[in-house]
Formats: sequence, C-alpha cells, structure tokens
Amino acid sequence: MKHPTVTDDDADSPGKDRNFVTALGRGLELLRAFGAGEEYLGNAELSRRTGIPRPTVSRLTYTLTLLGYLQHNQHLEKYRLGAGVLALGYRYLANMGIRDIARPHLQRLADATDCNVSLGTADRTSMMYLETCHGSGPLIMRLEVGSRLPMATSAIGRAWLCGISTERRQQVLAELRETHRDDWPRIEAGIDRSLAEYEHHGFCLSEGDWQKEVSAVALPLVLEGGAEVMAINCGGSGLRLTHEILVENLGPRLIEVAERIRREFEPAGMPR
Repeated sequence: MKHPTVTDDDADSPGKDRNFVTALGRGLELLRAFGAGEEYLGNAELSRRTGIPRPTVSRLTYTLTLLGYLQHNQHLEKYRLGAGVLALGYRYLANMGIRDIARPHLQRLADATDCNVSLGTADRTSMMYLETCHGSGPLIMRLEVGSRLPMATSAIGRAWLCGISTERRQQVLAELRETHRDDWPRIEAGIDRSLAEYEHHGFCLSEGDWQKEVSAVALPLVLEGGAEVMAINCGGSGLRLTHEILVENLGPRLIEVAERIRREFEPAGMPR
C-alpha cells in the first residue's frame, strides 16, 4: 500500500486523499523518526528526517509531550520517546493471541535445531519480530522482539511477500524498488528466486543475502483466510546451515511448525 505524503501544508489540495488526516499522519511520522539506539532528537533533526516544516514540528512535539508520547529534556532542548509509545506497543502485543500460541512451537524448534526461530510481521519495507526464540548453541543470533530486518533481503521478508496477494505484492515491490533503487536488479533477482523456491518447496531461503554470515529458511503464516499474513523463519550461522540442511531439514520442519500453529489458532472450518 502506498503511504500518503505528510509534508504538504494544504490537506485539501487537489489530488489529496480527503479522508487522510494530515496532522495525525505527521505526528506519527515524528514518532517513527526515532531510530534504535537514538535517545534524544531535536526539532531540527526531526524536521530534516521527516520533511515536515520546523514550526509544525515544534507544535507537534509540544502536543505529543503533553500526551505522554514524547519526553522533553529542557537542558538538551531535545525529545525522546515517552511511556505512551511503550504502552501502545504492549497493548498491541497483548492483543496478538497468535504469539502465545506460536511461542512453544517456535521454542521447541529452536531447541531442536540450535537456531533462532521467529514470528514476524511487515512494517512498511521492513519486517519486525513479534516473537523470537533461541537455541542454546554458540552460533545463535540473539535478536529480540522488536528487532527489524529488511524485507527485500531477509528470508522472513521474502516469505511474507510470498504469502500476500499478487496485487498487494506489486504495490510493495514498487515501494521496495524506490527504496533500493541503486541495487534493485540484484535484489529483485533474489525476490524472484524466493518466489520460485516457495512455489517448489513451500518455503524460501536467504543464504548470505541479508548478512553474509547468516542463512535462514522462512515461510508465510497465512491466517484467517488471508486477512492476516505473517511469516516465520529459522536461521543462524551460514557456517553450519548449508543449503542441504536448509532445504532437506529445516524447511520441512518449519512447514510442520507453521501447520501446527495454524491449526491451533484457527477454528475448524476457517477458510485457508
């Protein structure tokens, strides 16, 4: 889905979506501007990152601070995310019943394979982990809930692309093409390969595409007749996860895990 611009001052200009609330969109864009590990940002930096005029940013940060979504450091004259953002995140996760169902299945596979096994969902052109379980081996990537991976090069991102409708996939691919403009031919070839792998095996791979030393297998988790599409992956060090292990061992086991999760989550008779 194409995301409406939030930088135009005139919300009623020709061609604008009149149902889109520009002020709300701008406020949410400011919250998204805070990256991992960045504690404080000032109005000037927020304006630069979002393209929103600085006077508008000042009004928005003031409002978000009053509502508890930002905290203001008067000494630094900068802002950081407030407890209100955390509360929204916890409420979202608390309402995701699929996490409670998936966790024991993911953990059993992680223990059996000494891999990282995760459940993720799409957020624009990234994938975000909603649940992640670790094996006990020494070559495990210790990613946590909330970790983000690139959709275009990670196994879990490509698996999600395999699970959505053709129409939606074309929309997302257009966004990815714009995001990865300089390297798109190589990335597109990897996505096409994953689509073919999913058609043939029921899962797709990423062998050094995201990070050179990481290999993983993943597949979409399509729920409620396609109303919700997530993805699960199983991965770790490419030093031990050879192509043969991914295809002949981890992939089939992941298919079994996904089917168990789906059966437990959905009532009998739910369309697939």
